[in-house]
Amino acid sequence: MSDQLPHPMTPQDCLVAIMMAVSASDENIRTAELVKIQSAVNMLPVFAEYDIDRMKQVSQVVFDLFEQEDGLDALFGLIRDNLPERLFETAYALACDVAAADGQLAETELRLLEEIRYELNIDRLHAAAIERGARARHVV
Repeated sequence: MSDQLPHPMTPQDCLVAIMMAVSASDENIRTAELVKIQSAVNMLPVFAEYDIDRMKQVSQVVFDLFEQEDGLDALFGLIRDNLPERLFETAYALACDVAAADGQLAETELRLLEEIRYELNIDRLHAAAIERGARARHVV
């Protein structure tokens, strides 16, 4: 994997990886999800200095990991190693927004969100508030 990225994952790469993982989790990457990811990268302050050209490379890392038996564990290892704790709730909020973007939540997306909550140690009450906010933003 280190061959695919010119340097180690940045915190922003980790956020993109989480969003792409949620989008790809149901094996159907929808346009609404891609638009949500692009919008987040273009608009949020955390991505102000991000090299947008890295999105394709980060996405490919996620896709490659998803093809491996322990790929999800490896992805979470990369994220834990490179994402500062102060961005854990941000990562979960972005994941929820991507999952809700198309107006439907697949079982695989819900399971991945649960895994993200666990891996990033998101407090259950905080997670509920984040989830509620995502639902409110994406209601049709």
